[in-house]
Amino acid sequence: MARLQLTNVAKRYGNVEVLRDINLDIADGEFIVLVGPSGCGKSTLLRMIAGLEPISDGDFLIDGERMNDIRPRDRDIAMVFQSYALYPHMDVARNMGFSMEIRGAATAERTSRVAEAGRALGLDKLLERLPKALSGGQRQRVAMGRAIVRDPRAFLFDEPLSNLDAALRVEMRLEIARLHQRLGTTMVYVTHDQVEALTLADRIVVLNGGIIQQVGSPLELYERPANRFVAQFIGSPTMNVVAAAPDGASAVRLASGARILLPNHSGAGRAAELGIRPEHVDVVEPGTGDLDAVADVIEHLGSDTNVYTVVEGLGPIMARVRGNVPARSGDRLGLRIRPEHAHLFARDGRALAATGA
Repeated sequence: MARLQLTNVAKRYGNVEVLRDINLDIADGEFIVLVGPSGCGKSTLLRMIAGLEPISDGDFLIDGERMNDIRPRDRDIAMVFQSYALYPHMDVARNMGFSMEIRGAATAERTSRVAEAGRALGLDKLLERLPKALSGGQRQRVAMGRAIVRDPRAFLFDEPLSNLDAALRVEMRLEIARLHQRLGTTMVYVTHDQVEALTLADRIVVLNGGIIQQVGSPLELYERPANRFVAQFIGSPTMNVVAAAPDGASAVRLASGARILLPNHSGAGRAAELGIRPEHVDVVEPGTGDLDAVADVIEHLGSDTNVYTVVEGLGPIMARVRGNVPARSGDRLGLRIRPEHAHLFARDGRALAATGA
């Protein structure tokens, strides 16, 4: 296991700066997930940790030792890529143990480690098969097994599940969670998938434009986002955000004319926008809520219903309701905002802290 530290790290390609002021301390055995939109620099940061990309400025340390000029093979870090990159002419056992083979490890040690990794990943009965005889999930397990066999100080995952179908992604996500529980090894994981980030991470690092926006536990980022970007990036469906203006010390007025009382929010007097997650918007009878809306699209998901509405003067607002909602497109609905779950943002997008936060 290893402690990873990035201090004032930056990455430039010529005059283009893709990462700047990256300061991150990853504890020994921690599971860190890097998320952000395409082009935010998350995969570049992972490759810098691996040594596949040089660091333009700053320092990267493993257990206190500076790694900037250390070759990738000497960092003792294993990386699992989006592509399985298996050798098609080698069976599963040799694919998993090949890195030890080229390092000159004894056959007995190699066989023992491959067998142990095979048992851990449910591949023990597939060790003699070629990759072409495996399913996509099994191939990804082999790629993970190849990393485990090396017994590295840290694992790096670059969107390893994005090539799998939905059912296999769920299965492999559970495998990775079990793997971390079993090994306790430091892991850094890049993904664009919200569910992967929220379910796997000890802490999530949200990147945008090459800058860290916020670092925290999944629940912290969900309940207390640092700014509008994090609020709308974390959580699916995305948070509703609408323009708002202060209306006294503890209320805001929306463009539709509705006044939302926020008795537990000290930032109301400085608010420029109000955010509310779909699950904190209740669908009620017309005229009995905070807003009057017209149903646009109704998505019946079985356990939940997504109700997309349009509010005159305000625009689209989405509500997620438990169970089935007997509504159709064009129906008039009332929407009630739960004030204890409201988020307020300043004009520059910063979150305004609620009382006691």
